[in-house]
Amino acid sequence: MDNDLAIQQVSKELDIITDEKDHRLMKQMLINRINELLTTDFQKLVSILYRVDVSEAKLKLLLKENPGTDAGLIIAELMIERQAQKIKSRQEHRRDPTNSDEEAW
Repeated sequence: MDNDLAIQQVSKELDIITDEKDHRLMKQMLINRINELLTTDFQKLVSILYRVDVSEAKLKLLLKENPGTDAGLIIAELMIERQAQKIKSRQEHRRDPTNSDEEAW
């Protein structure tokens, strides 16, 4: 579930507008868009990666360790992973509205 929401959020970051529900097709759309940005607008891709908060060090390491792997796939997986982490963190830190402010402290 978190992964589907993460994919939807990454799609929005990459300006992909679709009603597609198939997880594999959505991921392929992400990969295609990332590869397009790699060749046509690298600065925009870098800006998106920064906004999503993908680790530059982790990305460089994965690209170096996997030279034959599609860079778009690696980047898409990192973006999805990061968005899923943010979703999980938000859920864990969401305040329970039934608790009073006094209990929150």
